This record gives sequence, C-alpha cells and structure tokens, in this order.
Amino acid sequence: MTAVPSPLPGRRRSPVRWFADTGWRHLVGVLTLVFALFPIVFVLSASLNANGTLTAANDLFADVSPVNYRELFTSPVYPYARWFLNTMAVAAGTAVLQVFVAALAAYAFSRFRFAGRRLGLLGLLLVQMFPQLLAAVAIFLLMFEIGALFPGIGIGTVWGLILVYLGGALGVTTFLVKGFFDTIPRELDEAMKVDGAGHARVFFGMILPLAAPVLAVVLLLAFITTINEYLIASIILTAPQTQTLAVGLYQLVSQQLSANWGLFAAGALLGAIPSVLLFQFLQRYIVSGLTSGSVK
Repeated sequence: MTAVPSPLPGRRRSPVRWFADTGWRHLVGVLTLVFALFPIVFVLSASLNANGTLTAANDLFADVSPVNYRELFTSPVYPYARWFLNTMAVAAGTAVLQVFVAALAAYAFSRFRFAGRRLGLLGLLLVQMFPQLLAAVAIFLLMFEIGALFPGIGIGTVWGLILVYLGGALGVTTFLVKGFFDTIPRELDEAMKVDGAGHARVFFGMILPLAAPVLAVVLLLAFITTINEYLIASIILTAPQTQTLAVGLYQLVSQQLSANWGLFAAGALLGAIPSVLLFQFLQRYIVSGLTSGSVK
C-alpha cells in the first residue's frame, strides 16, 4: 500500500500578520465595550458615593456606601417606591395595550380591503411626522376637559397618561406590525377558514403566535420609551404621589443648589433594572425565526 503523506504543519503567523487579519477586530471590540460600560460604571460609582456630587465621583469607587439607596426608600420627602410602582404600572399597561390594539389594527389593514384603507395608512404615517412638543398644549387642554367629565382619566391620573401614550405611539406601531403581518402567507388563513375558523380564531390562534418576534420588539420598545418619557408625564401627572420616575427623579436635580446626584444615580440604576430583565426575557422571541414551525 502506498503511504499517505502527512499534511505539512501550518506555519505560525507573525504577530503583525495576526493583528492585520483578526487582531484589530478584538481591539475594536474591547474599545467599544469600554466606551459602552464606562457611563454605567461612573453612574454606579456616583450612586455609591455619599457626598451626592458628581465631582466627588470622579475617583471611581473611592467612597462606597449604600446610604443613597437607603434614603430612596426611607426619605419622607421623595416617595421613590411610589414613583417606581407608578412607572411600572404605566409602562406595563401602555406596552400591553399598545401591542394588543396595534395588532388588531394591523390585522385589519393587512387582511381586509375597505374604503379608506390606503388613506388611513398614510394618515398614520403623517401624524408621526409632527414632534411631540407641538401636541403638549393640546393634550393638556384635552385631558383637562376629559377630567371634568371623567375624573378617573383626567389630569393627575395614571390611566389618563396611559391613554395619551397609547394614542401617541399607535400609528408607527400599527404600521410596523402591519408590515410583519403582510409577510405571513395568506394560505395559512385560508387553510384555517376551510376548517371553519373565523377571523377571531385566525387572529388569536395563528397570526399572533407567528408574529411573536415583532410583538416582542414592539412590547420592549413601548416599555422602554414609556419609562424614559418625561415631557408628557410632567404635564399629566401633577401630584407627587402619581408621578413617574422620570418626573420624580428630575426634582432631585432640578435645583442646582440642592441637587443630589447620588440619589439621582441610585434611582436611575434601579429604574433601569426592569428594562434589562424584560429584554433578557424577550430575547428568545426577538431572535427566533419569522415563521418557524408554522408549516409542517
């Protein structure tokens, strides 16, 4: 038998060649990671600094103390726990209702043909072109008049803020979900209708499970946007007990002579935890396939 020659051992690349091929990518990754993590590390250091000033936090973790976190939940001046609960209620309610209503509207625009359909889609896009600041006065006057008739959803109520958020972001959300619904084959609808299913069963039994990735993205964006929103929340929520984190934390630093940046940093870090947890929970839906498992 003829002996098979053994493969020649690979030559070791020089450090210059390795850096030119792949090393620079590691360097860019490390620099990007440092650039992204430094603000978080700085805010964490400021939250653990008892002095309450940003200049004292320049020396990272020079003074580590949980006094700011303790004061957030024990101070009678700043009802942080109430702000946190209000924020979670507003964000969760807005995200869930926005996804549900947008999915209903998107299904109608995607599957039905009716008069004014194209005009309605264009109207949803045109409304989103105007900045939110232009509607601030109109929203205040509208909610003030609504509160005179229905006090439970007027100025100073959490439900009133949820309704404003729901209407403000419904246009772009509906258009986004509608584009995803268009990619789902209509043959699946027809197959279920042949078996006797109506529109409600098609929507809840087939469309929504297949649209889980885009619904997860919409839910995450709505949740994060609601937590970070300040302008409309400061207009609607006037009482301290009904304010959200964005409005309440602003009071801690609105007056520079009595600003406490340590409390602000601690409150901001705690307020960011729900968004991180929600992203980790929805990550498997976001990265899942478009219609994986829909057709055998």
